[in-house]
Amino acid sequence: MGPSVQGSGRSVVTLGVYDGVHRGHQRVVERAVAIARERGLRSVAVTFEPHPDELLHPGSHPLRLTGLRRRAQLLTGLGVDEVELVEFTLDLSRTSADDFTQRLLAERLRAAAVVVGEGFTFGHGASGDVETLRTLGDKYDFTVEAVPTLGGVSSTSIRRRVAEGDVEGAAAELGRPHRVEGVVVRGYQRGRQLGFPTANVETPQHTAIPADGVYAGWLECVPQANMPALYEGERWPAAISVGTNPTFEGVPRTVEAYALDRDDLELYGAHVAVDFAARLRGNTRFDSVEALIEQIHADVEAVRRLTS
Repeated sequence: MGPSVQGSGRSVVTLGVYDGVHRGHQRVVERAVAIARERGLRSVAVTFEPHPDELLHPGSHPLRLTGLRRRAQLLTGLGVDEVELVEFTLDLSRTSADDFTQRLLAERLRAAAVVVGEGFTFGHGASGDVETLRTLGDKYDFTVEAVPTLGGVSSTSIRRRVAEGDVEGAAAELGRPHRVEGVVVRGYQRGRQLGFPTANVETPQHTAIPADGVYAGWLECVPQANMPALYEGERWPAAISVGTNPTFEGVPRTVEAYALDRDDLELYGAHVAVDFAARLRGNTRFDSVEALIEQIHADVEAVRRLTS
């Protein structure tokens, strides 16, 4: 996902799925970056796609906390010189720990040091662990450091919190607000008719979207594929509505964001990011349009307070 800034010499490697790049992941990656700088080597973060569970447990589809572009951006933001994407295939899942180490770490990345979380497993049937890796490190000439896990922080836990609407708890584990990205598409224009035009965000399949409800957060456009973002550098406090349409079976949860005090934004077709700061309430059926508008005004003021 980009050239190394230090050429093609030996490297310090850290590897994992790294979905979410949460606070536990950050500790591992930051340690790899520190070792690389101490030793004058390039640092490489290896991530896998698709998620191994998708191949090993068909139909499980772990919900994504971060897409590939966002994941690479976050890893680079931690100081790694290079993000290496490895396609996770059935053949790879059947590779022995020794072959995996030789092909990826020794030959492809020329590892001088490998940094992983203390619960790291690899190889066919997850037969290899940190001690296996240390033994193979002696064989292939690299050192191994295992970073202690951060208690209670995991991608699985964050997915659960997001699914429950606990975006504040998710943010505590992530070290930043949970983000959903997607393309703005035309909706039913109901928000505009009520005086609160929303960006209707179409998210990629299997995105981790918070439970139905109304949230405070932020909306911004993000660049894609070397294209600058619309309204580049701008980030707006937003009232966010998450819900499903019961009329159509199988329609995924939708995300709509109203940028406070902005009715002039032209966002159709733009790639946007929605960051969730706090859950305000669940979805409610109102007896009249007037009652709905009154509640939206209250939501907007709550968002203003929470994002100021």
